Amino acid sequence: MNGPTYWAHVESPLGSLLLTADPDGVLTSLSVPGQKGGRTVQQDWRHDRGPFRSAEEQLAAYFAADLREFQLPLRSAGTAFRERVWAALDSVPYGATTTYGEVAARLGVSRMAVRAVGGAVGANPLLIVRPCHRVIGADGSLTGYAGGLDRKMRLLTLEGSLRVQR
Repeated sequence: MNGPTYWAHVESPLGSLLLTADPDGVLTSLSVPGQKGGRTVQQDWRHDRGPFRSAEEQLAAYFAADLREFQLPLRSAGTAFRERVWAALDSVPYGATTTYGEVAARLGVSRMAVRAVGGAVGANPLLIVRPCHRVIGADGSLTGYAGGLDRKMRLLTLEGSLRVQR
């Protein structure tokens, strides 16, 4: 899509989130500080909070445990396989988890494709709103998360799918 990329920072319990949107105001990425593969502001981007008002309100409601499902227009750019994996992430409900193997099975791909599923999950450009944090290892371990395992644990605890260890 031609035209400017808009960006804004939104404060959250996970740190200052970087949001980007395309010229139509559609959310194209959400990155957390220090994220592996996260985006950084580019010189030709335009700072404008306007396209992010709804995202900011919904994120605040999510972190207050008052929102379970985001209703935001999203646009991501990836291979056809990654787009299929990301669409599968969107179907994992709040408060639930799934495994990489279950995602592969849902897509009808071989067990050998579990690593490719993991790569696609890790490349998700829309952290939090596209719930890649809900994907865990087959043994119940939290495994990797581009935003860091501490953040993954905090998100799953917020959603009630992970109990706080005392």
